[in-house]
Amino acid sequence: QVQVVESGGGLVQAGGSLRLSCTASGLTFDRYAMGWFRQAPGKEREGISCISRGERTYYKDSVKGRFTISRDNAKNTLYLQMNSLKPEDTAMYYCAADLSHNYCSGSWSTFGYWGQGTQVTVSS
Repeated sequence: QVQVVESGGGLVQAGGSLRLSCTASGLTFDRYAMGWFRQAPGKEREGISCISRGERTYYKDSVKGRFTISRDNAKNTLYLQMNSLKPEDTAMYYCAADLSHNYCSGSWSTFGYWGQGTQVTVSS
């Protein structure tokens, strides 16, 4: 059974940093492209970053240059380093595996194996 657990969220002032982690079990982690998503109150969940099996990365424009995605396949863990945080980054953050691709295809609809998420709150 696949289990995904996100951690590392919290309350931070604008301009601050957080590092999110996502540990997955029950799947062959290094086979999948992995992604980070977020959902703000009243908004739809959006994909913000992806890392391929070969560690090529993709970022949504709104986080490009501030967030860094990385993975440690030996630990089955995905990371998201978030710097220069803004109040608009406030959301529940989730990670997921791309069930159809091992590269960042540009489609967010093929991701699955969702965890419970970790809350990030950025105060102004």
